[in-house]
Amino acid sequence: MGETRVILSRELNLEPTHTLSSSLTSNPSPAGRGELAVLLDNIRSAWNVGSILRSADGFGFDHTYLCGISPTPENDAVTKTSLGAEDSVTWSYHKDAVKLVKGLKKEGWKVWALEEDERAKEIRMKDEGGIQKTVLIVGNEVTGVDPELLDHCDEIFYIPMRGEKKSFNVGIAFGIAAYALNK
Repeated sequence: MGETRVILSRELNLEPTHTLSSSLTSNPSPAGRGELAVLLDNIRSAWNVGSILRSADGFGFDHTYLCGISPTPENDAVTKTSLGAEDSVTWSYHKDAVKLVKGLKKEGWKVWALEEDERAKEIRMKDEGGIQKTVLIVGNEVTGVDPELLDHCDEIFYIPMRGEKKSFNVGIAFGIAAYALNK
């Protein structure tokens, strides 16, 4: 899946291929589920990245995949907004999100996206069976999730809107989706 940088407590480790950190399996989320991750596809705003990291911690996500142009917690604006969540939710940077998703699917991960798309279903509360080995993709506020990524998704969801705007801020949208999928 290409070169991966996995960050644990702000220490940079270079790994030749994607592997899940042992902390992801030995230290499950506070809710006691299996792995739950979020993939940020070309999120431009460091403040949105920090906000998503903070929400990911609050909703028990185990890992954040930062892809493309998404800033990492090495950026001060990310850490200012995340308020330390970058230390409790492991994260890794991947230049190519499509390559990453293909590898995650080979490892048995379900891939979901939050996007306005003709294939999308209204976001709903999770099924009784729980969510295990699932990665939720959120994308760029202007261009959305890369269409090639959407083609690899098992599910695509949208959040119904009542106002004139067609989408929420990406940080807010992630919070809504994380809540719905964790309820």
